[in-house]
Amino acid sequence: MKRLLNTALISTALTALPAAAVVLALNTPSFASDASDAGSTITAETLVDHAEMVRIADALDAAVDAKDWATARSLFTDTITVDFTSLVGGEPATIPADGLIAGWSSNLTAEKTSFHLRGNHRITFENDGSATMQSHGYAWNRMERGALPENGSDPMWEVWGTYEHSFVPTDDGWKIDAMTFVATAERGNPFVRNTPGS
Repeated sequence: MKRLLNTALISTALTALPAAAVVLALNTPSFASDASDAGSTITAETLVDHAEMVRIADALDAAVDAKDWATARSLFTDTITVDFTSLVGGEPATIPADGLIAGWSSNLTAEKTSFHLRGNHRITFENDGSATMQSHGYAWNRMERGALPENGSDPMWEVWGTYEHSFVPTDDGWKIDAMTFVATAERGNPFVRNTPGS
């Protein structure tokens, strides 16, 4: 009973904190995403932008998994620099965002499902007004055709790694203008990763 009472008192005290105390807390080092980099400290001025960039990155994952390509496209600038070389080789490239969406949509057709999960967002605000977000990511692709013996006998492929998104302010709010994924581990059937769904 005493423990429950203490929890209730703490909850009440937290909700009663004046706004000035919240602002003071946000400006303390404990709220820094990376205390060694002043540009990543969350302040009262950057809190809303920080939350919006996390929302955009999460919305991109959700849109891709839902195959909502119009929403996914709306989160990018018209041109985007992409680097997925750790997965597919080649070189980083600057391409039309429409081309990126066309590539994703042709690979992730109805036959192939995906699931993306992201966390540990760390944002640095740059002097030129842009911002860079680093985060950890996990994703899988599933395609039942991969379970056939001739295709590898496994319908799943999954990957872990780190993302870097670059954001720029536009008249329509923050947009992603660059995206890098660095794979740290992968497991499963390469057929599922490499073969477009039908």
